[in-house]
Amino acid sequence: MEVCGGRLDTFQRIYGMTLVTMPWWIVIGGIALFQVGTPSSDQIVQSFIVGVSSGVIATTLFFLATDRVRGDQKKLAVVEATQSTQVLFVLIGEIALLSSPLPNGIAIIGFCLIILGMLAHSYFSKKLPSKKEPINQVQKQHSV
Repeated sequence: MEVCGGRLDTFQRIYGMTLVTMPWWIVIGGIALFQVGTPSSDQIVQSFIVGVSSGVIATTLFFLATDRVRGDQKKLAVVEATQSTQVLFVLIGEIALLSSPLPNGIAIIGFCLIILGMLAHSYFSKKLPSKKEPINQVQKQHSV
């Protein structure tokens, strides 16, 4: 996105992601078709729900939020950290809407690792001021 210099809006970014990844989805779908066969109608409905809610709505909102806070590293880290909560909402929605079973121990550990990883990434990716910066600011204040 840095290469584009902010010239793409949210919907152009989503279209680009979709267009560029489409060949991979066709390959993966073809492999699954030959190894397993066609999906059941329940799987198609579930995939549609996930595609619309996560792929369209959530991605659009996330890109809009990151565009608004692009210049503020602290706010950007907060927006990115909210991604980790998506896992919880997907889990709750899957159980409530699709009558899926509760996750087992390994799945819960996986959820926790994802959430911790997103939080750690947001925390450690914030821009820290260099050690020389405060000294330069003090020197500028005294020279005025």
